[in-house]
Amino acid sequence: MKTDFYRIWDLLTEEERLIYESVHEFVESEVLPIIGEYWLKGEFPKHLIPMMADLGMFGATLPPEYGGAGISYVGYGLLMQELERGDSGLRSFVSVQGSLSMYSIYRFGSEEQKKKYLPEMAKGKLLGCFGLTEPDAGSDPGSMKTRAVLDGNEWVLNGTKMWITNGSIADIAIIWAKDPEGIIRGFIVETDRPGFQANEIKGKLSLRASITSELVLEDVRIPKDHILPLSEGLRSALTPLTQARYSIAWGAVGAAMACYEEVVNYAQNRIAFQKPIAAFQLTQKRLADMLTDITTSQLLAYRLGRMADEGKMKYYHVSMAKRNNVRKALEIAREARNLLGANGITIEYHSMRHALNLESVDTYEGTYEIHTLILGKHITGIEAYA
Repeated sequence: MKTDFYRIWDLLTEEERLIYESVHEFVESEVLPIIGEYWLKGEFPKHLIPMMADLGMFGATLPPEYGGAGISYVGYGLLMQELERGDSGLRSFVSVQGSLSMYSIYRFGSEEQKKKYLPEMAKGKLLGCFGLTEPDAGSDPGSMKTRAVLDGNEWVLNGTKMWITNGSIADIAIIWAKDPEGIIRGFIVETDRPGFQANEIKGKLSLRASITSELVLEDVRIPKDHILPLSEGLRSALTPLTQARYSIAWGAVGAAMACYEEVVNYAQNRIAFQKPIAAFQLTQKRLADMLTDITTSQLLAYRLGRMADEGKMKYYHVSMAKRNNVRKALEIAREARNLLGANGITIEYHSMRHALNLESVDTYEGTYEIHTLILGKHITGIEAYA
């Protein structure tokens, strides 16, 4: 890794190094040459999906018996780091497919559901999305209005979900809804069922190379056995989010690395006042600050991954890493764009694209403020959400 000031590479296993190298090469050869064009068009590069499946990116930490690769969490983190070094939209796609959709089925589904859906999802033959957020229930998912009512041998779902990644290309949606007793449950909903509608959200200035949708469910009927039997309560809906937030903590490092490496190269070659701008003290100070923040974020992510592999990772550990790493990556991307001068606003350079993407990453799956309060509650024992 080019940006590895504290030699984390030395701490990786041989398998983890191979994962890094394979995904790094994929991003270099298949993503970076085309991602700017797709970002400008506001399209997701769907032709990359089979390649990502062949590299074992979907549900990578899940057991091989369900189609997963069974890799370590550190290996998975490196995978996400490299994907987001390409673009946040690609990391979002893989994270939603694996950490949210597949993990929900793996963690809360029946054995029959796992065997039916997970291997096909790992192959990229079935795409999933995760329907939790609603127009009026973002940071407060417990106030969701989507309802599920049992009518004979079928569940009937009604409600609206908002800001759903992969929504309009998904084959199945993991929909979270309240049952008649007000308990939040998870449901597997095929997106071709009558009454299910996915409307792609246009006009985004962030995550443009990602599909974001509104899901509308009007009397959508699904078989009784499409409920995730082990799901019960808000904790069930938030558990997959911990997995996805883990991937974000690593992904943000990749975006920061991309911006830093780009601006170091630029500063060494951009001449002003008869010398490269890298020779100026203010430039060197800014680069030193960037490298320090990247290194801190790498160490947080690496230790978090090892804790996950040891079964010691808790949701509040993930909150610290997501909160810090994304905000630092956003600051680095903005600073890099500034150092690039007028060139930085063009698509030939990557920093502004990353900065705009990271505006969304800083918001979704728990805002900076929400993760601050999660940590505050853990520190003090006092909940300050309301």
